[in-house]
Amino acid sequence: MLRWLLLLVLLWGMLRWFEHRQIYFPTRTLEASGRELGRPVEELELRTPDGLRLHGWYFPADPHSPRASWAMLVCHGNGGNISHRLDLAGALLQTGAAVLLFDYRGYGRSEGRPSETGTYRDARAAYEWLRGRGHPPGHIVAVGESLGGAIAAHLATEVPVGGLILLGAFTSIPDIGSELYPWLPVRWLARTRYDTRAHLRQIQVPVLILHSREDSLVRYHHAEANFAAAPGRKWLRELRGDHNESLTDTERITAAVEEFLRNLEADLQGTSPTP
Repeated sequence: MLRWLLLLVLLWGMLRWFEHRQIYFPTRTLEASGRELGRPVEELELRTPDGLRLHGWYFPADPHSPRASWAMLVCHGNGGNISHRLDLAGALLQTGAAVLLFDYRGYGRSEGRPSETGTYRDARAAYEWLRGRGHPPGHIVAVGESLGGAIAAHLATEVPVGGLILLGAFTSIPDIGSELYPWLPVRWLARTRYDTRAHLRQIQVPVLILHSREDSLVRYHHAEANFAAAPGRKWLRELRGDHNESLTDTERITAAVEEFLRNLEADLQGTSPTP
């Protein structure tokens, strides 16, 4: 009996290890510097509620920008680190807002090991830093890329934000896992959820969803399902390229985010927004 019990414990541990390895692909080495965007950048150390130190880059808006009080809080995807998100940061900076890139625990120069609960805490720490910097809650936009879509959406259920932007985001880990591994009972085995769609159902803030029909990893129907789940005002705009390539579609990203910000500003000013 003890032998069978030990075997079951071992198999359970192997399943959890396999699940973790399929979700998180962090790299420690930064392959670029924030200075490569050719604009001011601040190196940050963020503190999480459970005491870990996270690394990040803050790109302040031009002080003369009419959107100097706005900030984009970027929750990146499951691979690499912030040094691989400079194209996205550059596209967002074109709108005149500030941008905060940060690495989750276990990514880049951040301490710890990634987990679902941990990444949620990490995003909250980044949000609190922006609040301390003077950005009003209604001028903070949570931006989630791929896995980061679930993290940004979860953040929007916890704290007040001005809006939510999802780029190439899936509906949930069980959904995407069952598509990638149809021969495994993923829905029964998965303990990590990252349920973007469930988080979206809980929020009322405006939502912009950006997704490519050419995305072969996170299929376009995930964007449609997330769009349907969001109960408030929402926009769905298309990008070009496969899953990671769509992040380099900077012209479309900038144009869509610019339109989104104009709508958020119209809401705050009580004027007529874009349909």
